[in-house]
Amino acid sequence: MYLKKVDGLRTVTLACGRRMTRADLPPAETRRWVASRKAAVVRGVIYGLITRQEALERYGLSEEEFLEWVRAVSDHGVDALKATAVQKYRQL
Repeated sequence: MYLKKVDGLRTVTLACGRRMTRADLPPAETRRWVASRKAAVVRGVIYGLITRQEALERYGLSEEEFLEWVRAVSDHGVDALKATAVQKYRQL
């Protein structure tokens, strides 16, 4: 079995007790962002699996877009990341 050398952690334990690995992150070429993929990236950064800068570069995200995902999850949970919930959760 071959393990690719990576900087940082290979696996983290989430608050719910579930383990998350780099394999749980969306592929780098992801273009269709559903709520579960956004949440996986946010969890990966928050729990230290990848750095914020690595996530921005890997997925081609802007700093503002990523911070909006983090704010939505912290304020309202993963459901706030759904495109159909924009009006419900993202009002000023």
